[in-house]
Amino acid sequence: MYCWVKKDMVPSVARQMVREYIYAYSALAPQTGDCFSMIAPLCNTEAMNCFLQQLSAQYSKYRMVLILDKAGWHISRNIHLPENLVLMHLPPYSPELNPVELLWREIRRKYFHNKIFNSLDEVENNLVIALADYHKKPNNVKQLANGYSYFNKIDGG
Repeated sequence: MYCWVKKDMVPSVARQMVREYIYAYSALAPQTGDCFSMIAPLCNTEAMNCFLQQLSAQYSKYRMVLILDKAGWHISRNIHLPENLVLMHLPPYSPELNPVELLWREIRRKYFHNKIFNSLDEVENNLVIALADYHKKPNNVKQLANGYSYFNKIDGG
């Protein structure tokens, strides 16, 4: 956090010490601006399977390639992959190759930077608002992907 204080003062900043978690799963299509998300209380194979099933059902008429890192719940042997989804795992330490990382960076910057929340419910409500803004505005998702030259080269964009 940043703040202005007199030279002889030491700033005092409130800090949240509670450790509670919620998890967001998202997929986006840089070319169309489509965005699909799910907020879950857990980050595990079961939640990943739920996300994949819901994503598959929402876009049942499409064949999709989902780019993922190699988190444990992404490479689990218990992943139930829908027929219209293909998983492509990235090499280690390469988040710059994953377009959804652009979404997370922007959400952190615009909706969570320098904010203190009094409860996990407040965090979740803020996350819902942030994700809804991107879901409702495909052009904002496309704008995120404009600087993502890897995808522009794939589809000739």
